[in-house]
Amino acid sequence: MSRTPSVLVVGGGTAGNSFAVLARRAGMDVDLVEVKEDWNAYGSGITLQGNALRVLREVGVWDRVAEQGASTDGVSIVTPAGDVVFTQQDVRTGGDDLPATVGMQRPALQRILIDAVRASGTRVRLGTTVEKLTQDGSGVDVVFTDGTSGRYDLVVAADGIGSRTRAAIGVTERPEPTGMAIWRAPAPRPAGVERTHLAYGGTAFIAGFCPTGEDTVYAYLVEANRDRASIDPATYADEMRALAAGYGGHWTQIRESLTDPSQINYTWFDRHLVEGDWHRGRVVLVGDAAHACPPTIAQGAAMSLEDVSVLVELLRTHDVWDDALLRRYRDRRIERVRTVVDASVQIGRWQLDGVRDADVPGLMGRTMNILKELP
Repeated sequence: MSRTPSVLVVGGGTAGNSFAVLARRAGMDVDLVEVKEDWNAYGSGITLQGNALRVLREVGVWDRVAEQGASTDGVSIVTPAGDVVFTQQDVRTGGDDLPATVGMQRPALQRILIDAVRASGTRVRLGTTVEKLTQDGSGVDVVFTDGTSGRYDLVVAADGIGSRTRAAIGVTERPEPTGMAIWRAPAPRPAGVERTHLAYGGTAFIAGFCPTGEDTVYAYLVEANRDRASIDPATYADEMRALAAGYGGHWTQIRESLTDPSQINYTWFDRHLVEGDWHRGRVVLVGDAAHACPPTIAQGAAMSLEDVSVLVELLRTHDVWDDALLRRYRDRRIERVRTVVDASVQIGRWQLDGVRDADVPGLMGRTMNILKELP
């Protein structure tokens, strides 16, 4: 382009924030709108595998992530009683110079990315999102919910699994429940916990926790999904403690800390993958707006971060932003994302179906070895 291209990012989560920073570094003029007044700076924990860390290093925040998170290189498989059966080393999907995994509190990651967005010169408006989109051959006219308007060369929809932008541009695929749900909460880190612990079976399908800092872990329990409307949020702590009662070892201390229902999140697992184009005209989907999967192999954030890295690379290296370029972005991503989505869902399906000889380690190993390759 003969002038500075303008981009609107809709959604200020991990994908949207990272896109904004990378796009500004590539010389684009960037606006970001986030519907939540608090910039979505809450949550329990997040597991970032090496291929996610590789993009966060590209964004320029790796040092702060390493400082505030907990780096690990393995997973201990344990019995429901808490006895270690074996410990396996994780594949370093980001390369040998990065840890296999970093666990951290999600608000900490969000604050790091918020600081990076602010420092990048991106114009940010909180409590605001898109009301209306109107496209022509050269750009997108946008009316915002605060009554203002603007025109952009490209709109990047990073507004999550329930993306309103996706629906507004006529993409019909919607997330579908897989039959599982997860309880998540931050908790104090028990003494002696050096890596993720996973128990398969017991009162839940999966009981696990991941270090997220020197003094904290992110604890989670996976069960068959229930009618969310039937569970009073005021009882979330009681519900999670009851489900955790079937687990010993470090879970004893973790369970005792689960007293504040406002710190506990209950979410269904969904499968989501837009099979057709990930764009309509000059509006393009990234991250959970285009695809999402259960966290059974902890690749949701990594897939979103890879999306924005690939998209910015293509936008930066091509003067013409057209259907062919945006389709090239989707074509570079679709099979890699499909591999992750299908593997994540398959692990849950084996558990729901009670398949006792399922090759979970084999499937995870094959998938992670694929992810070692650059996207």
